[in-house]
Formats: sequence, C-alpha cells, structure tokens
Amino acid sequence: MNILQNIFKDHYEEMFYILHPRDSVIENVEKMIHCGDPSFGGAMFACPCCGTFKYVPFRCHSRFCPTCGNMYSIDRSTSMSFKIIDVQHRHCVFTIASELRHFFLEDRSLLNCLFSAVNSVVSRMFHKLNKSESFTPGFICVLHTFGRDLKWNPHIHCLVSEGGVGNSLLWRHIKHFNFKLLRDSFQTALLNELHIHLGNSFKKVKSTIYADHKNGFYVRAMPNKCNPSNVIKYIGRYLGRPVIATSRIDAYDGDFVTFHYNRHEDNKLMTENLPVLDFISRLTQHIPEKHFKMIRYYGIYARHCKSDCYLRRAISKEKHKILLSFNRWRECILSSFGYDPLKCPNCGSKMLFQELYFNHKPVSLHELYEKVMRKHMCRSPALIPNLPTPTFS
Repeated sequence: MNILQNIFKDHYEEMFYILHPRDSVIENVEKMIHCGDPSFGGAMFACPCCGTFKYVPFRCHSRFCPTCGNMYSIDRSTSMSFKIIDVQHRHCVFTIASELRHFFLEDRSLLNCLFSAVNSVVSRMFHKLNKSESFTPGFICVLHTFGRDLKWNPHIHCLVSEGGVGNSLLWRHIKHFNFKLLRDSFQTALLNELHIHLGNSFKKVKSTIYADHKNGFYVRAMPNKCNPSNVIKYIGRYLGRPVIATSRIDAYDGDFVTFHYNRHEDNKLMTENLPVLDFISRLTQHIPEKHFKMIRYYGIYARHCKSDCYLRRAISKEKHKILLSFNRWRECILSSFGYDPLKCPNCGSKMLFQELYFNHKPVSLHELYEKVMRKHMCRSPALIPNLPTPTFS
C-alpha cells in the first residue's frame, strides 16, 4: 500500500463520521483504498522459461488514486491528441476572484457556469474578427479545482487554436489575443451566469466584485509555442492528474501529514504540516460528482461539428494505432516508473498471461498457484514447459 492508502485506511471511520463525505467521495476513497488488493481479483502471469509466477492485482481506475489517475491522464491526453488539428495552439488560464470560490464549493452545479462563460468569451472573440464569416476556433477546456497548496481554487485551463475556420471553410490564423476583451468579457459572462442561477441575492456580491476588480478577472493567454508536435506532452500535464502525487507527501506519523509544493508566485519550495483530517478534507473536496465532465470540447472540436473534417490533423490516422499500442498497461508502467512489470525477475524473459481471477475474499498466492497447476495439468501438461518449484514475485 502507498502512503495515501495508509492515511485513508487509518482514518476512514473518522472521515465518515466527522467530515460527512459526499457519495462520490465515499465511492472514490473506497476504490482507492482497495486499489491493488489481491483479494479483489487480478491476473496471473507465468514465465515460459523458468516457471516463475507473478500475480498482478486489479486496479481501481479512480482518478483520485495516484496510480490510476496518472493512467487516466495518459489515456485522455492520447485520445485528445487525435482531435488536435495541425495548427499552433495557445494555453489559456481563466481564473476567478477569491470572493466567489465558496459559491462553487457549496453548490457544485455552478461549476458548469465556468465552462459556459469560457465558451461564450472565446467564441465571441473569434466571431468579432469577421461577423459575416463567423470564424470558429477549436478549444478544449479542463476544469481544475485545486491549487498547489491543495486549497479550493476552481479555474479553467483552455487549449485554444490560434485561428478558426469560417463559413467559407477558409482558415484564418490570428496571433494577437485581445487580453482586455478576454478579462472583461469573462468577468461579465461569469457574473451574469451566477446571477441567473443564484437569483437576486447575488446582486450585492456582483456589484462588489465589479467595484473591487475593475480590470476584470485574471486571464493568462500569453504565446507559449504549444506546437502540434509536442502538444501531447504539454496538455498531459493538465489532464485529469491526481490532486497530489505520493512523492509530494514527505511524512505521516498517524496524526499529522507533511507535504511540499512550489509556490506559484515565486516558485519557492513550501512545506505544510496539517492534522490528518484537515489533509483528508483538502483532498476529498476536489473529488467531482459522479458523471461530471471535467474535460469539454468546443468549436470545431465539438462532437457535432462537421467543418473539422476538412482540416489536417496533427497526428495522422496511420499513427493512431502506434500511439494506442503504447497506451497499454505494460507500456504505461514502463514509461512512468521505469521498469517492465512483465519482465521475469529470474531470467529476464517476457512473462505470459495465464488466467484472470475474480476473488472477493482473501486468498494466498500459493492457493492461486495450486489452482493454476490443477487447471493446466487437466488441459495440457506441456502448456508451461519445465516448471520447477514456483517462485512468486
């Protein structure tokens, strides 16, 4: 078990009765705690040369899990790269005033307003280039609710094409993004969306925000040379990654958790020591509701859009199968952690898949071995040649 699993397993009952977690939190935490538990089933592999057996337990596939969250990030960035057209893109970040953050924490359905506001702002900026052509860009929005210190800070990462296609199906490239328009328009669009959902009780807050933030909300849209050739690596950092990596957790003594991060303002290394329940609360508040879409496609990247079929993709269809072949469990482990999970520890040969097991009660590896041997001897004694006394990895 990794350190995050130990923290949640030790304090699961306290979390349940003191923090009163949401249903989606309970579901994801239980998945994460049992991730890699052999009693929930797995796959048996065997070396055809020396007979070494290896049992690989199933994973939880929860984005909250540090291990499975990385796998999800790799999978989503690969599938997204197939949609990217062969043009320059720009990484934009849309942030909100700190006074508004608690509204999104108390009512998570309001997070949809962030997506709607970004969609209207980016579409409007391109539409104003030529109203008769109505240029449409391609942009992908990813919601992040956490900062580096794990506190609640909802914001949108947006990958925008530097250009758009018009009604005449001609592509127009643009280099200049109107920052003033983006800041003011995003502030107005978001506050109007919140006003519609929260009613007249939001009027006072709305007027205060306008008075305190006369230059609009901060929007980062500087040119960052996000070329199509390296777009997979670039956007992979912002897609579905876990809230915290286990490498950032420095110590856990049963009562307190110590973790580190680089402060965003000056990149200074910061260390925090939190009571364990406060640490758990910070993490679980970022678990989204079930079926909530954290990644959304707009413009020519939207599913219903047909104009993108005339544009050249950054990755050809011939390369799709190559990339998908690397997007498997073995290749992901090899690229992420630097070791081959199917390499025999004794002779170095590639281990072969034998059978799946769906067990929901504790079972020893020796019991699994005996079951495999009985089944193979009944089927074909030569299935695994020259089996010596088994060794388990």
